[in-house]
Amino acid sequence: MLANVVEALVSGGKATAGPPLGPALGPLGVNVAAVVAKINELTKDLNGMQVPVKIKVKSRTEFEIEVGTPPTSALILKEAGIEKGSGDKKSFAGNISMDQVIKIAEIKRRNLLSKNLKSAVREIVGTCGSLGVKIDGMTSKEVQQALASGSYDHLFEAKS
Repeated sequence: MLANVVEALVSGGKATAGPPLGPALGPLGVNVAAVVAKINELTKDLNGMQVPVKIKVKSRTEFEIEVGTPPTSALILKEAGIEKGSGDKKSFAGNISMDQVIKIAEIKRRNLLSKNLKSAVREIVGTCGSLGVKIDGMTSKEVQQALASGSYDHLFEAKS
């Protein structure tokens, strides 16, 4: 039997049986409350962020949920506690710690082209630079140099 697929953008940890999920899932006969509960369980770490989800309904009682990840820029802005980046190379919109950058890299890891956590972090640092967000008070260029020189290697060893 072919599975019906429903794709939606939901608020992480706060999905409801209302639109967009309820109207899309209701006609398929699946238990909407069970699907919503599972989505909220899977997205609780992305609280309040827009998260893409794909629900594959196989039968009235059987379903599979794939959770996507929010854009890297949205994760950075959330960690920095700001609504938008500076858009200007000379001004800065916020500051986050290297631990926060690593946390974002771990969330985005499966969507990045990186071979290891350190290279994933380098990608996130690059996005911080384009948003005007500093890391540990340094520009993205300075952080890239610190990463290249091994200044943060102790953080990656703890994560491996």
